[in-house]
Amino acid sequence: MFIKLFSFVFLIYISTNVRVEGYKEASGYVTVRPDAHMFWWLFNANAGLNNNSYALPLVIWLQVIWLQVIWLQGGPGASSTGFGNFNEIGPQDVNLKTRTTSWIKYANLLFIDNPVGTGYSYVSKSSAYTKDNKQISIDLVTLLKEFYKQSPEFEVKINSCNCNEVLNAFPLQSTPLYIFSESYGGKMTAGFAVELHKAIQNNEIKANFKGIALGDSWISPIDSVATWGEYLFSLSYIDRNQKSQIDAKANDIREALKSGQYTRATSLWGSLEGLVSMLTGGVDWYNVLYGSDNQLKNRKYAMKMNGLQTPLNRSIIKHLGRYHNDQLDTIMNGVIKTKLKIPSSVTWGGQSGEVFQELSTDFMKPGVDDVDYLLNSTDLKVVVYTAQLDLIVDTIGTLDWIHSLKWSGLKDFEASARSEITSGGEIAAYYQSHKNFHLYWILKAGHMVPSDQGNTALTMLQKIIQ
Repeated sequence: MFIKLFSFVFLIYISTNVRVEGYKEASGYVTVRPDAHMFWWLFNANAGLNNNSYALPLVIWLQVIWLQVIWLQGGPGASSTGFGNFNEIGPQDVNLKTRTTSWIKYANLLFIDNPVGTGYSYVSKSSAYTKDNKQISIDLVTLLKEFYKQSPEFEVKINSCNCNEVLNAFPLQSTPLYIFSESYGGKMTAGFAVELHKAIQNNEIKANFKGIALGDSWISPIDSVATWGEYLFSLSYIDRNQKSQIDAKANDIREALKSGQYTRATSLWGSLEGLVSMLTGGVDWYNVLYGSDNQLKNRKYAMKMNGLQTPLNRSIIKHLGRYHNDQLDTIMNGVIKTKLKIPSSVTWGGQSGEVFQELSTDFMKPGVDDVDYLLNSTDLKVVVYTAQLDLIVDTIGTLDWIHSLKWSGLKDFEASARSEITSGGEIAAYYQSHKNFHLYWILKAGHMVPSDQGNTALTMLQKIIQ
């Protein structure tokens, strides 16, 4: 039996033995539409400054305390509170040990399980699943409105000084807000940013919205799939004849999109992934140096999807299985579920396959127009970061859709010089900027940049929010 909630939020304040030392947390559900319940989990950085070692100037302290980062995972159907939190940027890793490269060092972290049906989010009727990016974006704005209305309060003490009077002058809505994302989460973030900006302009919500970061993002699916052959050929994974086979299938997808056959285009995408895996002997889609991906990453998730053996569903199993690995599944449906007081009827990841299926018509549609809007019609900082070893959203395809932007500053951006980011005496990344657009090339990283290169990701975060 599902919990019925509508037009209000309930908050779950956490006080258990399974907690992150030095940080405070809150979590809860927002019913964004009838039968659609979206889950969020906030890690508040202020408690991490209770130690006397944090002798920071007040202006820096306020930035650390009150800068807020929303993290949106991909899939669609992958969980921010699970994978993004425990496998990428949260205070603890999947072994519940402290992560040394956690982004909590520089910002409060708000993980949202989105779209509804993802992670701990759930629907109580199948009609409540989202069908397109527009509804996803509206749902996220609805969640943020309610989150700000019912924002949790935290007592803050630094160096034995109760600072709540100072903090009361800085309500959560006034804090700098950035939205970071990964993979399909980037497409959702671009749409979310457009809707949020319009809502702010219309005085529907108060938020100090500063910018977005699109990480290895599924912004222009056709530009990604159309360059898989070129990328794999350059790495010696395929020969010229095999490249021709891949390019021909990618062209079929392009033609389907041109004729408005979006569901067919998604089905063809699943078939093309199968062809690529066969021709390469199972190249790892997330990091081409990891080796073969033909051993299923999550047997539990595969069992849930058993019998759905179309090319599309094989791709769904492969990708969502990566985000629902057995170790993560165990803690999210065990100790973490208990800690967060999740309803017993809700299984973390239990509806993720349906989330992907319901978005299959929208999956291959681009989000480039949303990026153009943000660059041309707002002052928001728009960041794109792309990883050297990612096949799913390879750098070649990302540069192709960037080159197609209708942004007035594109020519000056492309003419600008790149700069280096070093780590340990080596070049770890490059970045290029013009006005409000910024592009990062991350070296030695695959699709999940913070997992592969945590220190580089942390350096990038610092540069973006400074």
